[in-house]
Amino acid sequence: MQGFFHLLLLVLWGILIPLLALCFAHSLVNMRLLTRLKSSTPVSGDHQDVSVLVPARNEEGRIRDCLASLIAQKPPIREIILLDDRSADRTVAIARELGFREEEGSRLRLIHGAELPEEWVGKNWACHQLSQAASPESTHLLFTDADTIHGPACVRSAIAHAKSTRADLLSLWPDQITGTWSEKMVIPLGYLLFMAFHPFPLLRLLQDRPERVSRWGFTRAQLAAFGAANGQFLLFKRSSYQLLGGHEALKSHLVEDIAFGRRVASRTGEGMRLVNADGINLLSCRMYTGFSELWEGFSKNLRPVFEESHVGFAFFGVVIFSFFLLPFLLLMLPGVILQAAVIAALLIIGMRLILTLRFRTSWLGLLTHPFAVILSLLIALNSWRLCHTTGVSWKGRNYSGQTRSLLD
Repeated sequence: MQGFFHLLLLVLWGILIPLLALCFAHSLVNMRLLTRLKSSTPVSGDHQDVSVLVPARNEEGRIRDCLASLIAQKPPIREIILLDDRSADRTVAIARELGFREEEGSRLRLIHGAELPEEWVGKNWACHQLSQAASPESTHLLFTDADTIHGPACVRSAIAHAKSTRADLLSLWPDQITGTWSEKMVIPLGYLLFMAFHPFPLLRLLQDRPERVSRWGFTRAQLAAFGAANGQFLLFKRSSYQLLGGHEALKSHLVEDIAFGRRVASRTGEGMRLVNADGINLLSCRMYTGFSELWEGFSKNLRPVFEESHVGFAFFGVVIFSFFLLPFLLLMLPGVILQAAVIAALLIIGMRLILTLRFRTSWLGLLTHPFAVILSLLIALNSWRLCHTTGVSWKGRNYSGQTRSLLD
């Protein structure tokens, strides 16, 4: 037993605590690099040169606030297109109440989705149809979810930032609204993982000097690992969206936002630029409205985000357990193990504290951190189970969960 405790102490001091300190420092650097957008000066002209594209399926509880916030953008948007993906509720009726019409060329346009083809995921099929309906005059395409609410300066500020950074894809991270205990516990963990592990500094170095990609020997697959984006707000330069193959290239991918981030990052050597930005002052979103919806939504995503990599999924699960849960479990042991576990736990709590303050997430997530990690790991295991048995479900549709990586 003494040998086991000695080994455990070596792991804590020699591996875990140094890596947690590195994650802490990396989070601070990433937060500095993740620009927080401010309201920009209104652009000149009658309309903003962008088509805003909103897929919606049974969103009667959210669609009014989303569409009303887009209509209120200043200056007005060239066009807002809502695709009704065969809703069985009042989604269409609410859109019509706000002025959306089926007429070709209408600035507030309503289109009805065609039947879902085989091998397509519902959201990707809806977004593909929206891209086909967008005005050819728009130089930018903004795909945004029906559960988002946009401040009056959101779109113009995003376009200004996309142009200033020469972004082929700009993704905003909104103010995540959480209402129930499960949302408050689980959703803030996304910021912890994003800030602790995403290689913003390296991606920035490569984007600033694309020739470094070949000089430093990066492959496209390695570059793709640097990519991430948030599907709640994806602003594409239209020419880049077409070059990437649009949503058709990702028709069967269950986590299309991450997949788009990877596709753009994989082309860093060709000069493509993926930009993520902090949009919490301009954009808000409530992803889920309770435990059952959160459980189903994350079960759909957590295994497929690793695509074909069983090893990657398992490895990441071990990392999350070891980094963010194990130190709290070791607090039950005595002596020098307890002292080392306290230091590791304080590093974790410190990260959670600064992220809670920066992104204005729920304090419950910080206070219940070990239980939030346990719940997230259980969801991940459920995602793995579903993907290898009955498939995953979302919005009344069932998918196999088998997602293939595509970079070309």
